[in-house]
Amino acid sequence: MSTPSGPAADPTLDPALQSWVESANDPASDFPIQNLPLCGFVAERDGHAHAHLGVAIGDQVVDVSMLAEAGAIADDDEEVLDALSDPFWYGVLGVPGMAGRVRPVLQRFLRADTAAGQRARRVRSKALRPISETRFLEPVHVFNYTDFYASVHHATTVGSMFRPENPLLPNYKHIPIGYHGRASSLVVSGTPVRRPWGQQAPPDNEPEAGPSFAPCRMLDYELEVGAVIGVGNRMGEPIAVGEAHRHLLGLCLVNDWSARDIQKWEYQPLGPFLAKNFATTISPFIVTLEALAPFRCPAPARPKGDPCPLAYLVDEGDQAAGGFDITLEVLIRTEKMAAQGLDALRLSRGSFRHMYWTVAQLLTHHASGGCNLQPGDLLASGTVSGPEPESRGCLLELTWQGHGPDGKPRPRKPIDLPTGETRTFLADGDEVIMRGHCVRDGFRRIGFGECRGKVEPART
Repeated sequence: MSTPSGPAADPTLDPALQSWVESANDPASDFPIQNLPLCGFVAERDGHAHAHLGVAIGDQVVDVSMLAEAGAIADDDEEVLDALSDPFWYGVLGVPGMAGRVRPVLQRFLRADTAAGQRARRVRSKALRPISETRFLEPVHVFNYTDFYASVHHATTVGSMFRPENPLLPNYKHIPIGYHGRASSLVVSGTPVRRPWGQQAPPDNEPEAGPSFAPCRMLDYELEVGAVIGVGNRMGEPIAVGEAHRHLLGLCLVNDWSARDIQKWEYQPLGPFLAKNFATTISPFIVTLEALAPFRCPAPARPKGDPCPLAYLVDEGDQAAGGFDITLEVLIRTEKMAAQGLDALRLSRGSFRHMYWTVAQLLTHHASGGCNLQPGDLLASGTVSGPEPESRGCLLELTWQGHGPDGKPRPRKPIDLPTGETRTFLADGDEVIMRGHCVRDGFRRIGFGECRGKVEPART
């Protein structure tokens, strides 16, 4: 699944480009002018709140809707100007290649060395707002959400908890495993997440007691990457894996919160339900495929003895460049840490390049039976875990110590925090912060911003 034109041929990726937004020129910035991730936010005007389009640059958000309405973005491409006038990036969704056409138009406005950029200096006070003071909306309206299980390292670790002799089920290496989630409970980064209630299994030592209904005691996060569909397909028409990139808008960060104790009781035989549908947090920014082009990498080589995927999941281009080299981190900040002025503690650090199934394979498999993907649909990767213990993408894995000589699970090892607190699972008041970035020689570093959520107590 190679990109239509290589990154070296795309002038919007030139590392020498500079912006009149000075913070975007910082080499450590997530949002240089080469990134320009899409977002949506609330704009106040005349006492009313309006949903506006934006792109992040440096530590600021550019109010794209205001500029388009004011005629401050000039271009000969009327379709692009029309696209920038629609809410929630509807003008980009559903139009093949539109995100790539929008990039140079916005760059001309933001570049320090263009006439449009010089004129922009006179309207910067109206065009920009600090990211830290912006109330973000979901970057696109998501009507359908699917969660996959694409990390073999995650699947193996979790499977070993229940099937130590055979962690992976027979189908795992043949078929991308997924389930349909709940789009209505997707929330944007910064939205508090309330601890859910649910049915839980009887105690292991007292099975006759029957199940209970109580607040979740084993609340967890799941570090994931989300793929946003840009162009859909008609019902009954599959998508070839080599064409999958034409249907993708970009990637974002996802925290698929998980109530482990509720899931343990309910997931057989049909899989997650209440353990997942209470909240899923997405980051405010969609990093487009155009911005990610330099950071494509080969799909992981399958270990010797693993089966080859069926033909509909195989494409030479996807094998050569179907992965994304994204460094991912999870941090935690408890209420006690915040009260003492302590920084968040990093829990894990890993890479998206280790996923067993590529994004293209997930998309192709989703549509292979005739499912009609729609613009704005979200496909999440499932927990991103790597081969090292420090790259595990959830507390369920991080605190797992395997089985003892007697074959029974060893006690979980809690995470030690700088306040003297410990965590096996999340406590009320804990804030989980996810970050991602890409680095490659010869290109500007780009980032995904943050995906944040703070746990609120269960309702009484």
